Amino acid sequence: MSAAKRKPATMKVKPKEEVNRKALVWIGSIVGVVVIAVSALLIFTS
Repeated sequence: MSAAKRKPATMKVKPKEEVNRKALVWIGSIVGVVVIAVSALLIFTS
């Protein structure tokens, strides 16, 4: 008896996760505002 031929197991293709651009823009703008605020406080308090 010969063994039944099996197809090789194929990897399931995962859809690429999209980068959440709105979240990146929000985080970037918040970080920018914090940096500007801290630098302004350092300049004015010295």
